Amino acid sequence: MERRVVITGMGIWSCLGTNKEEVKGALYEGRCGIGVEDVRREYGYQSSLTGIVKRPVLKGILPRRARVGLPEEGEYAFMAAREAFEQAGIDDDFLKENEVGVIFGNDSTAESVIEAAHIMDEKHDTQMLGSGYIFQSMNSTVNMNLSSIFHLRGVNFTISSACASGSHSIGMGFLLIKQGLQDRVLVGGAQEVNYYSMATFDALGAFSKRMDEPTKASRPFDRDRDGLIPSGGAAALVLEDYESAVKRGATILGEIVGYGFSSNGGGISQPSDDGSLIAMERALKMADMTADDVDYVNAHATSTQQGDMFEAIALDRLFRDTHALISSTKGMTGHECWMAGASEIVYSMLMMQNNFVAPNINFENPDEYSKNLNLATKTVDTNIDVILSNSFGFGGTNSALVVRRFKE
Repeated sequence: MERRVVITGMGIWSCLGTNKEEVKGALYEGRCGIGVEDVRREYGYQSSLTGIVKRPVLKGILPRRARVGLPEEGEYAFMAAREAFEQAGIDDDFLKENEVGVIFGNDSTAESVIEAAHIMDEKHDTQMLGSGYIFQSMNSTVNMNLSSIFHLRGVNFTISSACASGSHSIGMGFLLIKQGLQDRVLVGGAQEVNYYSMATFDALGAFSKRMDEPTKASRPFDRDRDGLIPSGGAAALVLEDYESAVKRGATILGEIVGYGFSSNGGGISQPSDDGSLIAMERALKMADMTADDVDYVNAHATSTQQGDMFEAIALDRLFRDTHALISSTKGMTGHECWMAGASEIVYSMLMMQNNFVAPNINFENPDEYSKNLNLATKTVDTNIDVILSNSFGFGGTNSALVVRRFKE
């Protein structure tokens, strides 16, 4: 018999706040975490807009040896994981005595690679690099660091799947537990926000140029959107077999019931309404639900012309004439890239727990595609029992997750 998979802990470190309580308040108020970082223009960016994410101070929390191998996104991931484990009631003794896995989404680490290259250009001596850069620069850096710090001895791998990485990490953890291969898995996504990390994205002209109004720059589904805003941080969730959670007396926050995926098979940066729709339909089929059962859809919509258009078409095809409210939290956060699929599950869960739908801010004028959507443009106080969250990425990778309020 396939097992039930529940969420027992969540952690978040983002431009909306550095813990769940701060983030909940920002979501409810529709408060934007986007600002301007002048060094980006000096470095050569076309746009200096970014999510403003506070850097954690780990001295005094982690020993120096543990800090040396942590890149920026690893620091965020550590803080998010610590909060998630604390809520789940899992301490260091438990982790040493019980097998817990880790699957995180992370698709690049730029800063450590560039810094190491600068040292080599100047010193021409690999001995000047020290031991930290190798562990910071690998795509698996978040997993390897978290597994070492928290003594995690279960499954351990990284999902590198562009902006669907965080969502796929949750989906894979869900499947492993559902099939009885693991009892508990720490899942999530992490994204660095330093100015090195997004120059190649900026080269595509993908970023909004609305620098005179930073908090109005990210405009998911709005007719006048002109590009996304890069952002980041980390989100973590503790997934657990239902029986295991009950046995140890954990508080159950919600239940993951569906995971759907697809690949567009087209151009490397070309979105697809068909691909999006397939992922959503597969997630609902696994959950044994229909679109009529969904109360809230957290849209991927990043504020780009093509991406928002194709997702709006897919959402209209699936949710027309249903009651589901739709919003993209990226109006507040910008695009958190590799972490977005995980952070948006945390955001959606905070809404479910506190009975509201966060607004799709900066939506002033619909276009011909978004006019058909049941968008929440202001905070709506309402009961949410079923959530569907979308994440789509370069290379045509699509992921959709269905989470429901826990019922015995």
